[in-house]
Order: sequence, then structure tokens, then C-alpha cells
Amino acid sequence: MWIRTIPPESAEGRLKQIYDAALQRAGRVYRILECMSLNPATLEGMLAIYRATMFAPSPLSRAQREMLAVAVSRANRCEY
Repeated sequence: MWIRTIPPESAEGRLKQIYDAALQRAGRVYRILECMSLNPATLEGMLAIYRATMFAPSPLSRAQREMLAVAVSRANRCEY
């Protein structure tokens, strides 16, 4: 990645807490999180939006939400 990032092994403070939670949840720290590592407040905001989008009450199922995310990523030519 060409964006300067803070890798998990170098994280400190709030960023380390965010990375540790990611490790517990997913078993790894995804690169999309590392992209925002220089600004943990922004990273926390992005994670809050993600949680609201995927887990808040909605007429859409979790599977439908994931399918929409994949379709939008594909339309945007996003490899993530």
C-alpha cells in the first residue's frame, strides 16, 4: 500500500486497542483498517458507520447488506 500506515506490531494507545479488537473479532487486522491508522479517531468513526450499516435494525438481512456492499465495491472497482 502506498499510504503510510502503522502496522499492528507498532501500534500504541487507542490504535493498539482498535487493532487488538480487530484481532479478537477477525483473527487479523485488515488493510482497510491500517489505511486509517494515522488517525484513530477517523478509524473509529468508520468502524461506527460499518457497525451501524451492518448490524443496526433494518428491513435488510445481514446477507443482503453484504451482497449490497460487494455489488457497490465491484461497481467502484474496489479490490477490497
